[in-house]
Amino acid sequence: MNSIEPVIITRKNVTLLGGGTVCPLVLQETMKKAPCLVAADGAAGQALEMGIMPERVIGDFDSLTEAHRARIPADRLCHVPEQDSTDFEKCLTRIDAPMIFGVGFTGARIDHELAVYATLTRFAHRRCVILGAEDVSFMAPPELTLPTTVGQRVSLFPMAAVQGRSDGLRWPIDGLPFAPDGRIGTSNEAVGPSVHLQFDQPGMMVILPRAACDADLVSRLIAAPVWA
Repeated sequence: MNSIEPVIITRKNVTLLGGGTVCPLVLQETMKKAPCLVAADGAAGQALEMGIMPERVIGDFDSLTEAHRARIPADRLCHVPEQDSTDFEKCLTRIDAPMIFGVGFTGARIDHELAVYATLTRFAHRRCVILGAEDVSFMAPPELTLPTTVGQRVSLFPMAAVQGRSDGLRWPIDGLPFAPDGRIGTSNEAVGPSVHLQFDQPGMMVILPRAACDADLVSRLIAAPVWA
């Protein structure tokens, strides 16, 4: 487990803004669920230009301009100069909230996006959903029941060697060994109003249509057990 002290502790869900492609509609929808906005480094500039003052700005500040920095109160700036972690990791490990919604971490540089998923894999006990223009993704907890509709896409992508069990998928996963360089589980489908998933260890990323990220799913993710 990570022992870094949080710089923001809140009972509200948090919108974490990154410097990638930001769809204004996605950000607007997300902030209705998570009104506390934290910016990763230079993404603070995007927030300011949209008229939003971040609650915190966390990063090494290599992409935060002096002009934008001057507009942000000093007590909202968290400078983490070390270069051994990405700005996303710096943020993820310093936010204590029921749920973190990452916006602006997809659709731009693929190496940055892959680094986000690698970080989620290493910190699978952190509750974080990454939202893109089309999809949402998160690391599966040990057990979770997804609210679904018949025919809804439920993609499972292993970021590590993982096995699990399922109920409600068109193609069950029971007993199948998954690995990033072996069997993957993308483009599966729900056959009913819910899909139950269980996994033997962390490392399975769940990818759903963005419309599936409603209040019901969020409440189930928050209530789900976490990895030790």
